[in-house]
Amino acid sequence: MKIARKSPELLILIMTIGAGISWAVWLNLLNNFAIEKIDFNGAEMGILQSLREVPGFLAFTVIFVLAFVREQKLAYISIALMGFGVMVTGLVEINMTFYLATIVMSIGFHYFETISSSLTLQWIDKDKTAEFLGRVIATRSAASIAGFALVWIMFEQFNIDYFWLYIVGGSFAVIGALFCWQHFPFFPQKVTQTKKIVLRKRYWLYYALQFMGGARRQIFVVFAAFLMVEKFEFSVGEISLLLLANAAINVVLAPKIGRLIHKFGERNSLIFEYIGLVFIFIGYAVVESSTFAVFLYIADHLFFSIAIALKTYFQKIADPADFASSAGVSFSINHIAAVFIPVVFGLIWLYSPSLVFLAGAGMAILSLLLALNMPAKPAAGNEVLLGKFS
Repeated sequence: MKIARKSPELLILIMTIGAGISWAVWLNLLNNFAIEKIDFNGAEMGILQSLREVPGFLAFTVIFVLAFVREQKLAYISIALMGFGVMVTGLVEINMTFYLATIVMSIGFHYFETISSSLTLQWIDKDKTAEFLGRVIATRSAASIAGFALVWIMFEQFNIDYFWLYIVGGSFAVIGALFCWQHFPFFPQKVTQTKKIVLRKRYWLYYALQFMGGARRQIFVVFAAFLMVEKFEFSVGEISLLLLANAAINVVLAPKIGRLIHKFGERNSLIFEYIGLVFIFIGYAVVESSTFAVFLYIADHLFFSIAIALKTYFQKIADPADFASSAGVSFSINHIAAVFIPVVFGLIWLYSPSLVFLAGAGMAILSLLLALNMPAKPAAGNEVLLGKFS
């Protein structure tokens, strides 16, 4: 698909770049900064990650803000707030200020993710959505490469302090927001969006898969990278190179994944993803080799790219007027487990890290059972095989 200048597609990609670089810097530095500067243990990391996910749980509130601010403008504000949160992280010295800076960053990040999802479903035609979402992932990965490379060069080659790394990293989101605000027109909505919270019975499978996806994602985001630092003693530079390799693979493969989803359908794609994740989580539970751990980390991230299929499934079954409201609601459902899993599993981690990953395998199995209930050709009125609601 071709992307024209000053088009909605290009706007989404540029916003993704600004947010992606800032997020990559924050993610790259998180575990090393927490352990080296704030002296975090697994339980404290769990608390921070739970607090980080609270704004995601409250993403449904975006629908109330949209009553006063148009969706495209709120996307710019959200990116800028995210960048500000990353920048002030370099100033923190104790647990409480680290938690507060993370919450500020997270509010901007989760509002932007919610709005970006809504705008994509509104602006992109159904037959192009999977491929475009693959491009979004590839663009985010390319932005991550820039962020990880930036950290590696500044930290490893020039020994730049954490403070300046966070300042530079956060500035990309702020500058990106200002650039988009000045250089893109406001695009009209194809369908007027519902300005209230929408929960529909016929979307229940989508909600269930979103919940399970959020639960599994926390095991990966919180504990997979922490395993690398705590068990295998990866340095900031090594984490940068790992994330860099991960992102480079996604730049090449994510657009292809989008096209394959369009070819094989959402049901088959999600079944394949969940089977793969079962084996990956079991691998995390028993891994003793740092090389094998790196393989699992890259494969894990690649399988999560197939979650594009869940968005295209929803686009096919949903009323177009529900996209904005449902983006917030689904993001909140996705983050219900995220509020408590990092804390609870952080405590479990102190007893047995393997048990944390075996629980992730169990979540993937349950997701697989849910995906088997998805029809081969989903549409409004044909949302599920069993348990249909009007």
